[in-house]
Amino acid sequence: MAVCARTGVETAMILRLLVLLLLLTGCAGGPAAPDWQANAHAALAAHVSAWFAGRDRVAAQELDTARREVARTGDATQLARVELTACAARLASLETGDCPAFAPLSQDADAGAQAYAAYLAGRWQGLDAQQLPAAQRGVVTTTDALATVQAIEEPLSRLVAAGALLRAGRLPPQGIALAIDTAAQQGWRRPLLAWLGVDRERLAAAGDMSGAAARQRRMDIVSGQQPGR
Repeated sequence: MAVCARTGVETAMILRLLVLLLLLTGCAGGPAAPDWQANAHAALAAHVSAWFAGRDRVAAQELDTARREVARTGDATQLARVELTACAARLASLETGDCPAFAPLSQDADAGAQAYAAYLAGRWQGLDAQQLPAAQRGVVTTTDALATVQAIEEPLSRLVAAGALLRAGRLPPQGIALAIDTAAQQGWRRPLLAWLGVDRERLAAAGDMSGAAARQRRMDIVSGQQPGR
């Protein structure tokens, strides 16, 4: 996977994702990371980038690379974080938040990984929010879902939170609009299509057929089709 083959926008996005992953796993700062760790973080960031772009074959290859690198340590918690990051990207794209690849690792993973798996799966009853990544801690107990999502600056974390709140039935229409804008600004094709689809169905259910048609035309553009065809 040659870095020079990537566009400037894609490279910048991967770098932002890499910084997020370093923070999530507590590896920012200090001594230089061992090669397995650097390789795994880069592959995992590339996986998320490819997944959001709809390049499934590349996404699968990068995820396998991240798994192999982390498996060199025999550390179930580190491997669980790989699986959970991939599952979080799927929740951001409004696919299932369940994470079956985490199941065989769960009994040996740490409390933070177990809490995040429960969060992504929507099992919030009795969940210790302090065990979650910092950006997600307020989601479980918020009384103002829109403000909570707005306060999350990192785009991937914002979409994960919005996806979790939507599945819980607690995200208002303005939150859906914010998720659409977030995905659009990043050029994240798969999440954008998913969120536009949700808003199209919401508008159609409310009888706003003009608004629903506008969402469909935008989806057509993202999909590379002529709007309205």
